[in-house]
Amino acid sequence: MAIISDFKEDEATQQAAATGPGVEEALVVALERSGGALPFLQAAIDVAHRRSGLFGDPSAVSKVTAMAAAVRAQVEAEERVAREAKRKAEEAERKAAAEAQKAAAEAATAEEKPESSVEKDIMEVDKKEEGNVRQPNAGNGLDLEKYSWTQQLPEVNITIPVPQGTKSRFVVFDIKKNHLKVGLKGQPPIIDGELYKPVKVDDCFWSIEDGKTLSILLTKHNQMEWWKSVIKGDPEVDTQKVEPESSKLSDLDPETRQTVEKMMFDQRQKQMGLPTSDEMQKQEILKKFMSEHPEMDFSRAKLA
Repeated sequence: MAIISDFKEDEATQQAAATGPGVEEALVVALERSGGALPFLQAAIDVAHRRSGLFGDPSAVSKVTAMAAAVRAQVEAEERVAREAKRKAEEAERKAAAEAQKAAAEAATAEEKPESSVEKDIMEVDKKEEGNVRQPNAGNGLDLEKYSWTQQLPEVNITIPVPQGTKSRFVVFDIKKNHLKVGLKGQPPIIDGELYKPVKVDDCFWSIEDGKTLSILLTKHNQMEWWKSVIKGDPEVDTQKVEPESSKLSDLDPETRQTVEKMMFDQRQKQMGLPTSDEMQKQEILKKFMSEHPEMDFSRAKLA
């Protein structure tokens, strides 16, 4: 598990100590003349070796490796933040379009809809919300009282509002394969319970955004299934209503994409009361067998 905020703070401290007026410009010139980043680093290491006793210290290699790892962690954090920002923008755009379309449809039919039809719609909504199963939000998750969450097949994103000015050092975060506990120091946990499904702990991240939002990314252990909730016992989402981002299918390898498309097809078939792909295949096999053996009595045979 990695803390993105700590990476940023460490990097800022290191940069302030290692750079000064004119130093960065000189390094940029040296980088351009060396013909690339790796030759530049090789030359810098060689100079450090010949002009100082840096590598006489047995811990020097591990310290240099730690510096590189911290920079790589920052790059990964920035990439995740960029992806999350893009996802939120797309989600907001889809939500706005859906609300506009819904408002236009309601305005066009409000005067014509009889009272009995309105009552029927209310009953249907109540039925969908009954028990612990709810309609998914625009991100295939739920908006709950203390937090909101969205998901795609590989990961779950949790958003928790926190007081303005909250720093990373105020956050209490403990994650295990099957358990999540998160909150603020000195206060009761915001989330504390058994996860709906296991996660890859080393691929889970959290960060404070704008000092007022705690953002958590959970990487699913099984990246081919939808979660009904983040924590067992919390309200569940109707997974029959989730909608995978079609734009993401092109990023999958052929085998995974074929599996996802099959899942989507079977889901649509079930919603319409039609046979799934496996049931259709069984029907075709039985039909072929019947045509090849006309002498047999299939009067009692029933297609699957």
